[in-house]
Amino acid sequence: MTTANPYPHMLEPIDLGFTTLKNRVLMGSMHTGLEEENGGFSKLAAFYEERAKGGCGLIVTGGVSPNTRGRVAPFGSEMSRFWHVKKHREVTDAVHKHDGKICLQLLHTGRYAYHPFSVSASAIKAPINPFKPKEMSSRQIWGTINDYAKASRLAQKAGYDGVEIMGSEGYLINQFSCKRTNHRTDEWGGSLENRMRLGVETVRATREKVGPNFIIIFRLSMLDLVEGGNEWHEVVTMAKAIEEAGATIINTGIGWHEARVPTIATSVPRAAFTWITERMKKEVNIPLVTTNRINTPEVAEEVLANGHADMVSMARPFLADAHFVNKAAANRAEEINTCIGCNQACLDHVFKQQRASCLVNPVACYETELTFSDTKTEKRIAVVGAGPAGLAFSCYASERGHKVEIFDAASEIGGQFNFAKQVPGKEEFYETIRYFNVQIEKLGIKVHLNSPQTAENLAEAGFDEVVLATGIKPRQLDIPGIDHEKVKTYLQVLRDKEPVGQKVAVIGAGGIGFDVSMFLTEKEGLVNNLDEWLKEWGVDRNYEEGGALAPMEAHKAEREVFLMQRKTSKVGGGLGKTTGWIHRASLQKKGVNMIPGCSYKEINDKGIVIEINGEPQLIEVDHVIVCAGQEPNRELQEKLVSLGQSVHLIGGADVAAELDAKRAIRQGAELAASI
Repeated sequence: MTTANPYPHMLEPIDLGFTTLKNRVLMGSMHTGLEEENGGFSKLAAFYEERAKGGCGLIVTGGVSPNTRGRVAPFGSEMSRFWHVKKHREVTDAVHKHDGKICLQLLHTGRYAYHPFSVSASAIKAPINPFKPKEMSSRQIWGTINDYAKASRLAQKAGYDGVEIMGSEGYLINQFSCKRTNHRTDEWGGSLENRMRLGVETVRATREKVGPNFIIIFRLSMLDLVEGGNEWHEVVTMAKAIEEAGATIINTGIGWHEARVPTIATSVPRAAFTWITERMKKEVNIPLVTTNRINTPEVAEEVLANGHADMVSMARPFLADAHFVNKAAANRAEEINTCIGCNQACLDHVFKQQRASCLVNPVACYETELTFSDTKTEKRIAVVGAGPAGLAFSCYASERGHKVEIFDAASEIGGQFNFAKQVPGKEEFYETIRYFNVQIEKLGIKVHLNSPQTAENLAEAGFDEVVLATGIKPRQLDIPGIDHEKVKTYLQVLRDKEPVGQKVAVIGAGGIGFDVSMFLTEKEGLVNNLDEWLKEWGVDRNYEEGGALAPMEAHKAEREVFLMQRKTSKVGGGLGKTTGWIHRASLQKKGVNMIPGCSYKEINDKGIVIEINGEPQLIEVDHVIVCAGQEPNRELQEKLVSLGQSVHLIGGADVAAELDAKRAIRQGAELAASI
């Protein structure tokens, strides 16, 4: 039975006094890289316009600096001159066409600035940055406050409905507010009143500059999650002072970039930090926004219905699906392309100075370039393989008007995602498979499961095009004893559920090796148990002092695992830039032995013989699991071509270096746009 309003709390308007937001959903700030691209503002306008069209109540842009020293990188964007107004006007006009509202985030990076002109409260280098900042003089501090106010006035002239002042995640204002980075003895250091002065004076000066009818959001760090972070009473005192200084809304910030606690990765339980916003609700009177790992309308509704916050912030879910809110409002939540929290195409890209996008939605930030116009020539297309590449191609090509049929030898769609979803902390992959299943039904795509194909079958069926998305096959490793009964492939473990002994060697420390190691060592019931997860990562939910840190609780695994690689570099060094450390830390806490720089000499009845620095050693194990070496599965290609069939390769069938769903889905989309 459908209801008129399936998510009454999430979709309820919120009255800010001088203006009303149409729902309780804030699109959180994300730097996309378009801010610095040549001609990027037209692309940025299209990006935000699509999210406004999709029903978002209030959009917050990626961070823009109020001055030159605060820029993210040497050519980072800033709002400091009158000529900056015009290009931003393109963005605000695009959003306002759809009754949307948008705020410009003002972000001074402080010691996180990736250039040699960085400044901070004190001259203390960040552990994640090679540049040491200079300590700001009192005159520079007042100048920065004025720059924030001036930038806010320019944002107002550019048509923004407000600004968000970034006071969390370890950026400049946060650097002043915490003893960790503020060792000053003048009026800007020492006491809390002095340390929080930069944030408070910035809000006050901004309100004076823009007047009463302009949204000022302050992003307050409610959990620093670093040593030397603020105590809870200090956070509350600052929140009250920010409210008094003229903020309209306080947004929740969780963790510094240098914190060793995961805050937004897939393995973080959904809505893992809304409890801290709920706690703040008792202290202030202005609306509060909660954030982090809220990725479905059901989770958002529950958070709001339980009184944890007045609004929810979702950033990456709007990369995954621009029409998140409208689909929820129409009671079509099953059609939402859910963010899986992987970071692979968004944060990982941004931290490598690449344009952000989304693994499950390659159109994100490419709205003007990756487009799907109706086809002028309808084609019958066979897609062999129902993994991420084949599914993406099939859906996009069907949307354009092609007649697509999918063939797969397996009994279900999803390909490698069906193995990934079983890995503890990667359950979100179920959502992507669910999304594709819904799309297949909606688009009327014929799916033939348990249906292995031959080249002759496909050629005789008279398809105009055949797309091979047949994925990869494990490559046979050249190790004496590789055919020993102790040896299993990762597919035998994850797909076939073959039993595995108590002592295991894993060959290959790429993504698959880490996934298998996690699968073999995770304590049952820990994943998605929030209290257990917080304990494991050392987050003190009682939080009175010290940035909410507590001793981490190691969960040593019952199974002993040796994770090995030939490379001499750090084990897991090739994993995602923003998530690799999480995977390494998780396995270390479980007691996994990580062994780099080894060559494999022999597998025998006792186990595996490896050699490190010329010294052989026997590792006695019950099983050896091979997670290294894949090659494209493209056996059909040559025969199809010889039969005169037009053939395309995408995904692992094209390149099998490491299982890469991001490239596979994008490749499927790009082929669908051009075929």
